[in-house]
Amino acid sequence: MMSPKAWSILPLTMALTLALTGCVSMAPRYRTPEPPVPKAWPEGAAYKGATAPGQAGVAASGQPAADLPWQAFFADERLRKVLDLALRNNRDLRIAALNTEKARAYYRIQRAELLPTVNAVGYGNRQRLPASVSGTGQRIVAEQYAANVGISAWELDFFGRVRSLKNRALEQYLATEQARNSAQVSLLAEVANVYLALAADRESLKLAQETLANQEAAYKLVRRQYEVGVVSEIDSFRAQVSVDTARGDMARYTRTVAMDQNALQLLVGSTVPAEWLPDALGSVTALADVAPDLPSEVLARRPDILMAENQLKAANANIGAARAAFFPRISLTTNVGTMDRQLSGLFQSGSDAWTFSPQIVLPIFDTGARRANLKAANADRDIALAQYEKAIQVAFREVADALAQRGTLDDQLAAQESLTQALEGTYRLAQARYTAGIDGYLGVLDAQRSYYAAQQGLIALRQAKYGNLVSLYKVLGGGWDRPGRPAPAPAPTPAKAPAAPAS
Repeated sequence: MMSPKAWSILPLTMALTLALTGCVSMAPRYRTPEPPVPKAWPEGAAYKGATAPGQAGVAASGQPAADLPWQAFFADERLRKVLDLALRNNRDLRIAALNTEKARAYYRIQRAELLPTVNAVGYGNRQRLPASVSGTGQRIVAEQYAANVGISAWELDFFGRVRSLKNRALEQYLATEQARNSAQVSLLAEVANVYLALAADRESLKLAQETLANQEAAYKLVRRQYEVGVVSEIDSFRAQVSVDTARGDMARYTRTVAMDQNALQLLVGSTVPAEWLPDALGSVTALADVAPDLPSEVLARRPDILMAENQLKAANANIGAARAAFFPRISLTTNVGTMDRQLSGLFQSGSDAWTFSPQIVLPIFDTGARRANLKAANADRDIALAQYEKAIQVAFREVADALAQRGTLDDQLAAQESLTQALEGTYRLAQARYTAGIDGYLGVLDAQRSYYAAQQGLIALRQAKYGNLVSLYKVLGGGWDRPGRPAPAPAPTPAKAPAAPAS
């Protein structure tokens, strides 16, 4: 058996390990940079109605987006099912989650460098030595067997190099986690926008079908009047123009609806059941209202801003590792075990053995490689700082644009509704005047075109209103799962279609 003296080497090494875990990093002290944006959201005529009067950044109604789960914001039950299906099946989001897992594994690998790796090694050696080198003047066969437990080339982190690398790996892992959250926010908004576009296009398709039916009926009437000589041939051609225009619009919206469904299935990552799809924009339950907080609060809650700050912290920690490279690097190798010339005597009394091999490497001359590495680390930190500030500026602009749309869309929508009603009256009166023989069919055709375009514009503005709410929820930091928030209830699995009967 090994002596107590031999076994005392390993505990001594572990005690030294614990004493060195409190080494101070040489990385610069991190301070969160001041955001290069105003303290309040813009004010003016475009933002009237987006915020309460005289209180920039304080909403007149609604709940802060960052505090509103996406299940509560998207109030439509069918849309929630589609969104939940997308969160479970979208491949881009799955890749982002796998990248997070990979970054977590790299962080664990780097963190393990702080503590020594203990290995158990057993080996045997048998060799024949000629008489000229044996030392005894005779040929001999030498044998050696050993079993050791020890630490190999463990770096004593006096200057915080390994700790800085660990901190960099941690921030890079947190950045990938925020990238996954940002991908979820973007996915929810994109799926919702495509869903709303499908609803609007289906409503436009229905309008085109109704218009085609009305124009075909009007064309048949005008054609009979021409055949009996009541109207001229040009009125017949003008009526045919309306029919062909409506037929072309119906084909166009049929194609657009099919493409919307294809885009939705790609985003969701699986087939969306037909009963979950909207029939028209009016059948979608209204979205919840959200309130814009102060810029400092909004920017601190957006995952893309948090990701940029994690990348800045990682670059800052990398400077500590580059600085520590200028100082000596101390490593330790130690083994405790047993050794004997015979395998049978490996664990007998007096066969204990140990080694203690510290090593220090002092950098003297490397043609400026370490200094260049430090300059590169500082440049990376400055680049990350500029990217962080740019992310804040982009986020501020996105919120300001969404607020500008919110402040003007209601007025535009009200004007479009009034215009549609006026053109409907114009179209009705033009038909009455044509039937009475007061005006030609050109007035009916012009009124019908204007009324049809106004109806299409009204559908587009209603879709823009929904889309603005989705964008505002996204840019204000809503749509990602925070720690402590209960997990969303899974949507029911779509029922499988019944099997076709056997032929």
